[in-house]
Formats: sequence, C-alpha cells, structure tokens
Amino acid sequence: MDISGSSASAVSGALEIKSAQLAKSMQQQDGQAALQLLEAADVPKSSSTPGLGSNINTYA
Repeated sequence: MDISGSSASAVSGALEIKSAQLAKSMQQQDGQAALQLLEAADVPKSSSTPGLGSNINTYA
C-alpha cells in the first residue's frame, strides 16, 4: 500500500481546487472593478439638436 502516492494526489487535488477558487475570486473582483468604472464614468448628455454631428465636411 502506497500511502505517499495517495496523499500526494489528495494534496494535488486540494491545490487545484484552491487555485480554481482564487481564479474565480479574481474574476469577480475584476468584474466589480469594471462595473465601478462604468458607473463612475461621465455619460455625455444627448444633444438637443438631433442632426448635430451627422454631417462631416471633407476637403481634398
């Protein structure tokens, strides 16, 4: 009976689970940071003139 092999496998499995949990936590933190940036961004108010900016003058 190989005790060291089975305990190494258990440790490896535990490390994989911990790694997955940390990755999930980082993704959640990144998502929260992105939402905070979006909420803090200044949203430009719409123009009262709907056609403003729709024409672009170009000269060759």
